[in-house]
Amino acid sequence: MSETIQILDQGTKEEQYVNLLPQIFSLVSGEKDQIANFANVSAALKAAFDFFWVGFYRVVEQELVLGPFQGPIACTRIAFGKGVCGQSWKQASTLIVPDVNQFPGHIACSAWSQSEIVVPLIEHDRVIAVLDIDSDRLNAFDAIDQSYLETMMTYLVC
Repeated sequence: MSETIQILDQGTKEEQYVNLLPQIFSLVSGEKDQIANFANVSAALKAAFDFFWVGFYRVVEQELVLGPFQGPIACTRIAFGKGVCGQSWKQASTLIVPDVNQFPGHIACSAWSQSEIVVPLIEHDRVIAVLDIDSDRLNAFDAIDQSYLETMMTYLVC
């Protein structure tokens, strides 16, 4: 396992993901501790894309509880079905929100957050966590992010 991520200095978003994906796979392969993997994936995504906030919320009983993240302090607990993260958990699907201010029930952990993508981590047909990424720009996420982040989540299933 390498503790170094090679980041492209230039390139499209897709080229960045193509470069990063095998490195993430290598980083988490063989490590069974999900908290450690969540921490490293958060750090790698932050380093590669300089997202405003990137991190995980773990399903604990009937709440999402803040896990490893990179960025400013965040909401600690999110109820089932509440906000973008809670809706992604409820629907067991990825949500892309181009403008969080237009999302009904959005939980504003930071006024700087403008757009968001949330990708569920599904194990045995059950959501066990969500990857939450916020941008300080509107409309920052698209199908490219969704595709590569969903693939990345499959690497985290034990």
